Amino acid sequence: MAPSFEQPAEALARALIGVTLLFHDVGGEIVETEAYDAGDPASHSFAGPRQRNATMFGPPGHAYVYRIYGLHHCFNVTCGAGAAVLIRALAPTHGVAAMKARRRMDDLSRLCSGPGRLCAALGIDLSVDGTDLRAPPFTWVERRGDPPIAAGRRIGISRAVDRPWRFGLVDSPFLSRPISSDDTVPAPQLSK
Repeated sequence: MAPSFEQPAEALARALIGVTLLFHDVGGEIVETEAYDAGDPASHSFAGPRQRNATMFGPPGHAYVYRIYGLHHCFNVTCGAGAAVLIRALAPTHGVAAMKARRRMDDLSRLCSGPGRLCAALGIDLSVDGTDLRAPPFTWVERRGDPPIAAGRRIGISRAVDRPWRFGLVDSPFLSRPISSDDTVPAPQLSK
């Protein structure tokens, strides 16, 4: 069952930690995310709708895929007008052989540790942009329990660098980069 995508990006980014994401039956447990919204100077949506970011301004629960550095794809989950969650890393659990073949590597800890690596391993590219995440080829499996989550500064941005909108499963070996004590900031409390 797909998670509720209609929530603030920061809340969704936390809620997705521990959820299993599959694309064509390949994927794993989400261990790292980052939140972005229209009021965030680091977000693609900050300057308003453009051709490149149009999916961010569409309905929640769709894939927003873009290319960085002309090489790598990044996969995001839309959650509101101009808001999305970047899926930064997975613990690979399903279709591992296919992911290893796509990435031409055997190191499980690096297979999906970073947005570009994750997209390469799952076979996600620009053709997926705008796809409804609540239908095949996507499958979502709810997380079990309440995993320990660390919050810290996002990676690779130059604006709004102090926002604690990067979330990771504590002590996961599959993070793109550990959330160190220097990066860690108090995780915002969510109202119940």
